[in-house]
Amino acid sequence: MNERIETLISAAKAHNEETNTGRRRFIGQSALLASLVVAGGLPLSGLANGSQMSSGGSDLGILNTALGLEHEGIAAYQIAAESGLLQAQVLAVGVLFQGHHKGHRDELARLIQLAGGKPVEPKSQSDYARAINASTLKSQEDILRLALKLERGAANAYIGSIAALHDLKLAQLFARLGADEATHWTVLNNAIGEAMPTQALIFG
Repeated sequence: MNERIETLISAAKAHNEETNTGRRRFIGQSALLASLVVAGGLPLSGLANGSQMSSGGSDLGILNTALGLEHEGIAAYQIAAESGLLQAQVLAVGVLFQGHHKGHRDELARLIQLAGGKPVEPKSQSDYARAINASTLKSQEDILRLALKLERGAANAYIGSIAALHDLKLAQLFARLGADEATHWTVLNNAIGEAMPTQALIFG
């Protein structure tokens, strides 16, 4: 497990460096998106905090649903961090991944506001704890497997939403967000010692 933890840390650090570079590039994309909103290039109707990711929903609704997923991910990592079950090195990686989710949250919330929408608020920590059955987490492996499940679900959600988006820049953003989640899943999968899937098209 120690070798796996070291692999986990090395991969997470490399991903963090790449993510920081990507976020700097996204600043320019945000400015372009703002101009699309002003010009009417981003649909503004049908905003709903709990809207489903479907082809019939607006881009704003999809963005807010994605924001809700990021709130959940941030809360899950916080619950894990406060559990007392994680080794120090694993905890550090969890905090790093939580930081990525906070970055996703901030970008999504900013775009929603630029489009004139209201970002969905996070639920209470106790609500998230019940949703993920936090009381059943008894070991570090339990937490890693939960994180693995949530990261895969997030990757699939982003990939599955791309075709429903009207704005191509948002579709590109969702592809990048999904790639982050897939990277998290890959690192966690290796840390647990699970074999990589043998079939292609792992996500989506």
